[in-house]
Amino acid sequence: MTARRTGLIGSVLLIVLVAVNLRPAISAVGPVLTEIQDAFHLSGTAAGALTTLPLVFFGSYGLVAPFLRRAPRSESLLVAAMGLLILGLLLRLVDAPFPLFAGSLVAGVAISIGNIAMPSIIKRDHPNSITTVTAVYTLAVSGGASISSGLAVPVEYAFGSSWRLPLGLLAVPAAIAGLIWLPKALRAARAARSAPSAPPARAAAAVVWRAGLAWQVTVFMGLQSLLAYVVLGWLPTICQDRGLSDTSSGYVLALTAAIQAVGSLGVPLLERRMRDQRPLVVLTCTLTLIGFAGVTWAPISSVWLWAVVLGIGQGLGFATALSFIGLRAHDAGIAAQLSGMAQGVGYVIAALGPLAIGALHDATGGWSVPMAAVLAICALLAVPGLPAGRNRTLGSPAPIRAHEVNAAN
Repeated sequence: MTARRTGLIGSVLLIVLVAVNLRPAISAVGPVLTEIQDAFHLSGTAAGALTTLPLVFFGSYGLVAPFLRRAPRSESLLVAAMGLLILGLLLRLVDAPFPLFAGSLVAGVAISIGNIAMPSIIKRDHPNSITTVTAVYTLAVSGGASISSGLAVPVEYAFGSSWRLPLGLLAVPAAIAGLIWLPKALRAARAARSAPSAPPARAAAAVVWRAGLAWQVTVFMGLQSLLAYVVLGWLPTICQDRGLSDTSSGYVLALTAAIQAVGSLGVPLLERRMRDQRPLVVLTCTLTLIGFAGVTWAPISSVWLWAVVLGIGQGLGFATALSFIGLRAHDAGIAAQLSGMAQGVGYVIAALGPLAIGALHDATGGWSVPMAAVLAICALLAVPGLPAGRNRTLGSPAPIRAHEVNAAN
């Protein structure tokens, strides 16, 4: 194996090391959410806020970054993200409601920083294999969510502990990732002293925020993320209320998260064989709708099948939404601004999901009305998705018309 190939694999592994930490702070809560509710006497709305708070801040750094006087190096951002994530995870272990919710907020800010910093590292370090490395990154994100949700209850039972043990153990891989990235962050900081950062690209920001295409990409990102975090926040509870055990309910969420990775990996291959991404949008809407309906109303013995269908649909949606950022942007400056907008605004939209579903459940005392609303959102996803899937770019030079050419001649 050549030194170049070894270095490439090592660089991708570093990306994976961070990526696996970007969802467990939320996905591991679902299987033990009922226990947390009981421990703190939380309502369904308040319990939903535990998954909503991180989501509200998932894209917060993307909204702030364009206005910073000096942009931090991506490596430094990742180390800071892991440090904040550890703080948020440990805060949630304190036996009081305020630290529980404060920790969720801090974890959301940490994940936001990682969400925004990582795509820029992929584009900078792997310019010739962006699609492939992004697929690996997506796989790692989904894998981290799957493993953490699947092991939360078994770890708790194995050690005869409470929900605090599996949630607290999540700080260990975050600490490992932060320590391994620390030397790179220190080298990057030294290099930055002699190479000042460029000023924020306010012209690109103006183009993006005023464009209908950018809003279509953003709303698609937001709605598909909303559906994903309804799954993370409430799928285990739905299964428990339908008679499944706590452990099996966690496994259902783990299976859905694992299958999402399969759907995500399929997107780069499918995109090469399509004229545009509209078929992917239709497939995403259809599979996600069928999966939610099956999980909610089909015989509980078949829940594993519907978990697979739901996972494929959401995997396609997640990877398609991420790919829109690069495919619809004309250049790197536009892509950076579109990424911040799509994730910043999109995750605010997504944050409404767990909270609204919890409120509807409290109001109706069942899952039929909340899940009917979810199915409506699955269908609504096509409204921004289909125009966002057309082959066009944001920020490209205006085409020269024939009469302008004649006038020039």
